[in-house]
Amino acid sequence: MLAIEVVINATDPVATFVFDEVDAGVGGAAAIEIGRRLARLAETAQVIVVTHLAQVAAFAGNHLSVVKDSDGSVTESSVRQLTGDDRAAEMARLLSGLPDSVSGLEHARELMNLASAGGSTKIR
Repeated sequence: MLAIEVVINATDPVATFVFDEVDAGVGGAAAIEIGRRLARLAETAQVIVVTHLAQVAAFAGNHLSVVKDSDGSVTESSVRQLTGDDRAAEMARLLSGLPDSVSGLEHARELMNLASAGGSTKIR
């Protein structure tokens, strides 16, 4: 579906795209490519993506965390913008399940560096 949307946008621009779980069932290199293509699409349209993959989140121009909490009778949702170390910690959590994992943080920063280089750098 993402590929179709990218092609259509080239001939019939849409102002905003919303993708919920666009990366379901993929990982690794495929997830990086999805992130790269979403970033490319975001050059000409607003793109809102719900993802649980750090490989996709790394390409975001604006990374938000949405958290739902319930005490059994009241459910609340909150949204906060993630930048810097908070963003790296969230991406490490997505990668490893642990926000303070040293290897997870290293991998998160590697993905963010890859994305900021336009995704053209090879991961080693």
